[in-house]
Amino acid sequence: MKLEETASAAPVPASVGVTPRAGRVPITVWIAMVFVLVAVVCAVFGPQIAPYRANRQDLLLGTVPPGGDHLAGTDLLGRDVLSRTIVGARTALVGPTIVAVGAFAIATILGLLSGYLGGVIDSAVMRWVDFMFALPGPLIAIVIVGVAGGGFWTAVVVLVVLFTAPDTRIVRSAVLEQRPLPYIEAARTLGISKGRIMFLHVLPNILPIVAAYVVLDFAFALVSLAGLSFLGLGVSPGTADWGRMLFENRTILFTNPLAALLPAAAIVVTAGSINIIGDWIYQRISIR
Repeated sequence: MKLEETASAAPVPASVGVTPRAGRVPITVWIAMVFVLVAVVCAVFGPQIAPYRANRQDLLLGTVPPGGDHLAGTDLLGRDVLSRTIVGARTALVGPTIVAVGAFAIATILGLLSGYLGGVIDSAVMRWVDFMFALPGPLIAIVIVGVAGGGFWTAVVVLVVLFTAPDTRIVRSAVLEQRPLPYIEAARTLGISKGRIMFLHVLPNILPIVAAYVVLDFAFALVSLAGLSFLGLGVSPGTADWGRMLFENRTILFTNPLAALLPAAAIVVTAGSINIIGDWIYQRISIR
């Protein structure tokens, strides 16, 4: 009888109770994924699913509040706000994607060289990183894009350079954690070249961390590009872009509030959803 009581009272291994729950995706992450999926669909199929052409003007109509024909109303030139918001997802997502991927592609190479090789290369890379950190990033972006005449792709290139410095420090830190591990020592003992160790052994082990930070970089780039467009330094006038729509429709906030609030909500919701997904990915990686 005592043996039965002892067996029934024995603690259940943690893995039995934790494993099913660890694989669950939080509801907030599912909601964030839905928002991101909607934004991606709008970016890919925007012109096809929009009720009207994004640049279709009706000067006689002018600004009208939300109604049956225009669910989100129109702007000063009589353009449908909902259609422009849907089509504007393309520039809102393409630019940040290029910034995030481009910055981490460069940062991954610099971080690998700096963290693994060390010495003069590490000192040179880190002094450059320190210099970039000392610069006021947003102000530098505004000045360079303004002097260069503005333009969407100019802004993208500037942000790639500015985002590379902090990403390089992240990759370098991950490489420094890998360098003293036994599998690296074993590879050195076997006479494997430094290049093969860095790109075939170290890189695959830090890719999960890189992927998590790429997602977060995307959110920051989305807000940064929208801010430059709001200042008139991003896309050209008339382009359907969320940041540009905020700039153009700020004067009709009391006539048709959705003309400015809808693209603003799109920026906030998309950036927030990406941040939630990025945090969730990083937590999953940390648990493993």
